[in-house]
Amino acid sequence: MMTVSGGTGCSCGAPARAGAPGAPLGGDGGSGGSGPAARVEPAPQARRAHSIEQARIPGGSFVMGDSSGDGLAADGELPLHRVELEGFSIDATAVTNADFARFAEATGYETEAELFGVSAVFHLAVAAPREDITGAVPGAPWWYGVAGADWRHPGGRLSSLDGLDDHPVVHVSWNDAAAYCRWAGRRLPTEAEWEYAARGGLAARKYPWGDEEPDAEGGPTGQGWRVNIWQGEFPRLNTREDGWATTAPVRSYEPNGYGLWQPVGNVWEWCADWFDAAYYRSSPVADPPGPGEGATRVLRGGSYLCHVSYCNRYRNSARSQNTPDSSMGNAGFRTVALGGDRAPA
Repeated sequence: MMTVSGGTGCSCGAPARAGAPGAPLGGDGGSGGSGPAARVEPAPQARRAHSIEQARIPGGSFVMGDSSGDGLAADGELPLHRVELEGFSIDATAVTNADFARFAEATGYETEAELFGVSAVFHLAVAAPREDITGAVPGAPWWYGVAGADWRHPGGRLSSLDGLDDHPVVHVSWNDAAAYCRWAGRRLPTEAEWEYAARGGLAARKYPWGDEEPDAEGGPTGQGWRVNIWQGEFPRLNTREDGWATTAPVRSYEPNGYGLWQPVGNVWEWCADWFDAAYYRSSPVADPPGPGEGATRVLRGGSYLCHVSYCNRYRNSARSQNTPDSSMGNAGFRTVALGGDRAPA
């Protein structure tokens, strides 16, 4: 049976790998021990290979979880709880196609989408012959399994990365993101680090810029849009009022108070943690690492497919999940420096 990440009614939720139409079963839900990505272990390289600007996040505490009343119970955004974090450095932007290309060229790494031969593409973004479409997802027919869709061909084999060097890489699984981190001498952010950084120093606010809605008058674009999400009637009509149908360049709109560009909208971002909807009830106060085990990994931030009528997960506290071997056209990642490179408190 098809499973869809993000809970019932989430437009951004892509099918899990094991349920993708025409896709073979993925790994066992682990950290890469049996999936195709485990066949390649990129050797760590000099850190200069990772050239993304860093946002220095000071140590401190914040209240984690949904304080707006918009959270969904199944996602586990409650209870509100205080978290204390050491300072750290995080990418100011998501990893781009150009960044990921340097990794792939240096190591010969093949993503799980490439090895499985299929990935999830939103129906209006498909650029592939009809025979490459392996089927729509029951319950979420806007998602297609597309043979030949991968990070180099985000819409399918008739698409390319022409003009997309500065867009976030997509069709990368959690395992692929972790492999990039091993090569670059970095790691994925914990879920707590991600939310703290996304808030940009603003306490108990819904979005990285505050509580104003994304289309509130006075936004950084002439039309007021502050983020790349869906406008129009989902899933058939996207009016592109924010300027983009799918991904936007990573430095679109305005950075938050800590200097992070687009922590919400544009693409979902993989976090280090296993997902557990009950974790907030017992998570430690200091530097919570996430559950010790699980079946799915956390995704944060929402994507260009989010629309308030279906998926309002473009909020600071919103959570989603998918299996570590799943890939889709609206998920990428950003990385964090290892412990020795933490920001001062």
